[in-house]
Amino acid sequence: MKISGKTRVVGIIGSPVGHSLSPAMQNAAIDELGIEYVYVPFPVEPDFLGQAVEGLRRLGIWGFNVTIPHKSTVIPFLDRISPEAELCGAVNTVCREGELLVGYNTDGAGFLASLREDLGHEPCGSSLLLLGAGGAARAAIVALAAAGAARIVIANRTRERGAALVERFQSVFPAVRFVISSLVAEELGGHLREADLLVNTTSVGMNGTSFECLPLSELRSTGKVYDMVYVPAETPLLATAKARGLAAANGLGMLAAQGAAAFSLWTGREAPSAVMRRKLRDELEK
Repeated sequence: MKISGKTRVVGIIGSPVGHSLSPAMQNAAIDELGIEYVYVPFPVEPDFLGQAVEGLRRLGIWGFNVTIPHKSTVIPFLDRISPEAELCGAVNTVCREGELLVGYNTDGAGFLASLREDLGHEPCGSSLLLLGAGGAARAAIVALAAAGAARIVIANRTRERGAALVERFQSVFPAVRFVISSLVAEELGGHLREADLLVNTTSVGMNGTSFECLPLSELRSTGKVYDMVYVPAETPLLATAKARGLAAANGLGMLAAQGAAAFSLWTGREAPSAVMRRKLRDELEK
């Protein structure tokens, strides 16, 4: 990696950021293309977010990713956000455009790219069951609805959160049939029988946890399963899906693809996606 007075600095802000795989992934892409960029982590506590963004602006930082807990709270400190970020209510990538800091959300694009590459799934016209109603679910819903999904069931522990998402998105995507569900097995079973794709947008699956209420046997044999969790590489949900012979994938592809989209926004270059994904795998195997 070449560092000079012309090197453009990009990075990631969050709290914590020490665990982030983005520096390794992005710097591998930078090295592959031989461009004068460097990607560094910036730990930023919530109380200092506004000051940190202003500091990044004044230092001439070329762009940065945004991770937990700042994806929504960073918005007031930016000059403009993209339509996708506005719909999601969250920003994960910021670009310097002239004197402005502009926020984007590449999570949805990364999710769709991974669905297509890892599962061969095209959302247009399909019926989907989403587990969870948090930020990852919002990004997935926006991406799936924009891609032409016919039916999206939002299953969450508290129905109120699911209802809030339906209220947020139904008028924006009137062609999509939105349905609210609890996480009760009987109700989930009915939705699984109609689903082409099951998506877990929650943290369930980390540390070996599982959805004990999920009757996966009700999912048709052509159904597919996507788990946004990527550590461990095979969650209990994915293990069960594969044991039933279902097509299944974890969230590593989404992580790589959203990073590739951010890379292209900053550099104007096509990201070396295969290199980025390979670097992520290497880091996770350490």
